[in-house]
Amino acid sequence: MGITNSNKQIDTDRINCDGVLKITLALAAAPDIASNPTDIVLVLDRSGSMAGSPLANMKAGANTFIDIIDESTDGSQDGTIGFGSRIGIVSFADTASINAPLITSTADLKSAADSLTAGGLTNHADAFAKAVQLFDPASSNAKVIVMFTDGKTTAGAPPAPVAAAARASGIVIYCIGLTGADGIDVSVLNEWATDPDDSHVAVTPDDSELEELFADLAANISKPGATNIVIDEMINPDFIITSIIPPARGTAMSINPTTLQWMIPELGVTGNEGASLEFYIKHTGTDSGTKQVNQSILYSDSEGNDVTFPSPSVKVDCGTVITPEPCPVPVNFAIAGCQDFAVIDLGDVYLDSQGRIVELNVTIKNVCPNKRVALAVILDETDCHGTEYHRGLKTLTIPAHSYPSCRDVLVKCIRFILPGDTAVSVSCGTDSSLCGTRDLKAWVIAHYIDSDFDCCSTIK
Repeated sequence: MGITNSNKQIDTDRINCDGVLKITLALAAAPDIASNPTDIVLVLDRSGSMAGSPLANMKAGANTFIDIIDESTDGSQDGTIGFGSRIGIVSFADTASINAPLITSTADLKSAADSLTAGGLTNHADAFAKAVQLFDPASSNAKVIVMFTDGKTTAGAPPAPVAAAARASGIVIYCIGLTGADGIDVSVLNEWATDPDDSHVAVTPDDSELEELFADLAANISKPGATNIVIDEMINPDFIITSIIPPARGTAMSINPTTLQWMIPELGVTGNEGASLEFYIKHTGTDSGTKQVNQSILYSDSEGNDVTFPSPSVKVDCGTVITPEPCPVPVNFAIAGCQDFAVIDLGDVYLDSQGRIVELNVTIKNVCPNKRVALAVILDETDCHGTEYHRGLKTLTIPAHSYPSCRDVLVKCIRFILPGDTAVSVSCGTDSSLCGTRDLKAWVIAHYIDSDFDCCSTIK
């Protein structure tokens, strides 16, 4: 069968600047269908939410799936599935129906798929039960269910126990999900599918991609298991790879901070197998926005399997950053080539004070939109007896932000100058030089400047 599924998942869809993200790459593979006859049941969702283009694209996907299996079993699309393999069709809404038993006629199978109409609720349990009924327990054929659905269970019994019983009997379950009107719970599809979950489930929000998902699955089912697998993953330059969990299958190593390579000698050569790789990346960029996780991901194996991975994205929130005090303006100068001595006039510099510079950052939490904030920072120094000495007060107006909801605002680079002649360490008999310790305290006070308050209008 070759590579029967490929997947890439992230553990969250939102992180902060400098946040860490876990990525999981997964593959599943199985032996060649021509030498391992397989009974496949396509389980197709025809509930009311499938009306329109979703239903049309699902039918196109099912027909393409049937054609690929037909050709893979005997070398040509001659209308007959060969070498002992068969396909059946079950559809479901309020209840499930057997639209075609396990047969070899592609014309009859396509006719059964094309006859489906949308309407009703979604009964996954009955769909699994009807699919299992099609298999002959005495047959030595491999048994596969391909479950397609666009929504959550809205009728019938809980489907998870039925799917679990099917898997326990040796049936391999794949799930194709379309994010429909009422959404789809990927964790539920993972629960139904054969382990490893993340290599037996494919989900798309775009029904125009359904034919491609059905085609990819059929093409990979028809090939032998994969050998000499090499996956080169290059992540977005806004991230770096921080750690790689050693995989159970194959070996993985970091090539550079943004690239890793995963190599698997063989997978699915003698039976259905899955493999997964987990690694962590950290955001190192400076700007917010939706970021594609991977820049590129390349797959190769000795059998020439055509494998593509999803391209997940994560929303990075760096918050609102305010820098109220600009950095000093540098003086630019150059030294000519082969010149080993130069005299540079840097101009006039006005002495603020001798001593040290303390630069403070503070995050104001949950600032509502369209409201300015008054911020005060008080800095004191404490001597060895606990006496406090005032060292400075800064008051700042923080501009309003226009994000639709309250958010944190980072105020950076609030600078205080600590002159050396104000150090209290000398009174305690300690080092008063630049290398001496100075104990400081900072108080921060913030409140809104703007208010929604209006005086009451005159009562009439």
